[in-house]
Amino acid sequence: TWGNTTMRQDKLTTKFQEALSDAQSLALGSDNAYIEPAHLLVAMLRQDDGPRALLERAGVNVPGLLQAAEGAIKKLPQVQGHDIVQVGPELGKLLQATEKEAIKRNDQFIAGELFLLAVADSTADIGTVAQDHGLRRQSLEAAIEAVRGGQGVNSAGAEGQREALKKYCLDLTERARLGKLDPVIGRDEEIRRAIQVLQRRTKN
Repeated sequence: TWGNTTMRQDKLTTKFQEALSDAQSLALGSDNAYIEPAHLLVAMLRQDDGPRALLERAGVNVPGLLQAAEGAIKKLPQVQGHDIVQVGPELGKLLQATEKEAIKRNDQFIAGELFLLAVADSTADIGTVAQDHGLRRQSLEAAIEAVRGGQGVNSAGAEGQREALKKYCLDLTERARLGKLDPVIGRDEEIRRAIQVLQRRTKN
């Protein structure tokens, strides 16, 4: 469990676990008594292969959001001489909302992107900051569905695998949507030959 929340750490994706661990370090390094939503948001936005691309797809001003969340950490009260930090009540509420989002989707593991959905719905300070930088539940939900492609989160490494696919593979559907694919007009012969080859492979 994380502090006063009932969320089990082994039910989080590896990426989300790493972000929470980074948020804890951030809170300690900033001499804050609790891990707050701003710590976790900053940790996620600084992650390699984190949710930045997903947020950009949803129309969020990511650099502005990161700067604002970093600014929110600087305003938090500081406590000297402590070496243990716990999840604060505000982050606890958001983590519970995140877990509910995962249950609603029948996900076996809780992904960080669902924390961002919880933030989009939040009436707390972090929700206002995120909304001011373009975070909207509807747009984020659409981006999540597009990235998931109908798949649930059924392994701890699901988020990392998705990012690896994005990095090493071409998303032809996305390229077509953006008009970056060459037109295939006048290539009937090549297309016919390709289909014949594929059909032969299927028969064999």
